[in-house]
Amino acid sequence: MNPRRAENSPLDREHLADDPFEQFANWFEEAKAAAPLAEAMTLATVDAECAPNARMVLLKGFGPDGFRFFSNYESAKGEELSASPRAALVSYWRELDRQLRVRGRVERLSSEDSDAYFASRPRDSQIAAAISPQSRAIERDELGRRYEELERSLGDADVPRPAHWGGYLLRPDVIEFWQGRDSRMHDRFVYTRQPAGWSVRRLAP
Repeated sequence: MNPRRAENSPLDREHLADDPFEQFANWFEEAKAAAPLAEAMTLATVDAECAPNARMVLLKGFGPDGFRFFSNYESAKGEELSASPRAALVSYWRELDRQLRVRGRVERLSSEDSDAYFASRPRDSQIAAAISPQSRAIERDELGRRYEELERSLGDADVPRPAHWGGYLLRPDVIEFWQGRDSRMHDRFVYTRQPAGWSVRRLAP
C-alpha cells in the first residue's frame, strides 16, 4: 500500500515568481522528479462547428515565448488549429496534486526548429511520422506496408522530415497554477498577460 502523500502547504503570493515561466520551470522540475511522464498534457482545440476536442500531447520545450509541442499538420488537431489558432493546455501531476492551465494563440514553429527536433527522434518514430495519415481511417496491414516500404527505400539514409509534420508554439495569454489541499481550500493563482508584463491574482477554489 502506498504511503499517504503529505498535504501541500498553503501557497501564498510571496512564494510565487513574478514571471509565470519561471514559476512553471520550478514546478516542472519537481514534477519530473515525482511523476512519470511529467511532460504529458492535454491539448484542447475546437473544430469548424466550434465543438471542443481534446487529446494528450507531450511538452517538448518552453520559454518566455510559450509552450512547444509537435504533431502532424494534417491531423484533426492540425486542421483545427489551422482554422482556429487558439488552444488550451492542461497538465495535472497527481503525485504533487498540482495542475497547470494555459490558454493562448498557437502558431507553427519555423522549419529549422521542426527539422532540429525531428532529427533528434528515434528512427522508428521518424518513419512512423512520415507514413501515418494521422486521424484518417486505415487498416493495420496498410500502415505496416507503408512503414516497411519507406524503411526499405531509405536504406541507411536519414529520414527526411515530412512537410506535413512539425512543431507548434502556444503563446499564452493566461496561465493558472492550481495546488490542491485536503480541506478543499485549494490555492489558485492566475497570471494574465498585460502590455507591461504579467498580473497575478488569487482565485477562489
